[in-house]
Amino acid sequence: MAVTRAKKSEILSTLIENIKNAKSIWFAQTNGLTVSEFSDLRKELRTVNTTYNLAKKTLVKIAVKEALGLDLDLSLLPGQVGVVCSNDDAVAGLSKTNAYITKAYNKKVQVQKISWVASIFEGKVNGLEETKVIASMPSRETLLGRLVGSMMSPLSGMARFLDAASKELETQGKTKVGQLEGKKAETPKEEAAPAETPAAE
Repeated sequence: MAVTRAKKSEILSTLIENIKNAKSIWFAQTNGLTVSEFSDLRKELRTVNTTYNLAKKTLVKIAVKEALGLDLDLSLLPGQVGVVCSNDDAVAGLSKTNAYITKAYNKKVQVQKISWVASIFEGKVNGLEETKVIASMPSRETLLGRLVGSMMSPLSGMARFLDAASKELETQGKTKVGQLEGKKAETPKEEAAPAETPAAE
């Protein structure tokens, strides 16, 4: 069914707006996502303020030029391509889409239903290989989780120390940690040297 001029204009306006507001733009090739699967993916992406739009490549090229002033080489976009725009975090939509890429693999016919083909990251157009490298980056959420984990490690050690000190205070009947008596290690006694036998005259 042919798309009317009014509909094309509406799609183009949406693309331009999404691309203008995006921290990063990703292009994914779809090779057989069902309507239901596509709807599920879009719902997942909305949770991290990321949009996913399908459009003709000529419209995508025009939208990128209008929004960013960049010339997009259409040879980078094989087949039917969707545009993923991450708005809050430059890589937030990636983890969601990456998870779906794994989930949407058709094992029966060994076809990847969706895969990355290109991206626009930090104002630069990237081909397939560069896009794969960037797509493997952890999201801000993941990095913050790792940071919190590394900060909690010494605090956990301190909590274990205080817990042990509390039990020791109770055992020794003390009220202050400074009053605790450490166990003194016994110093091994040196054996006396054997007495010298007087030399026979």
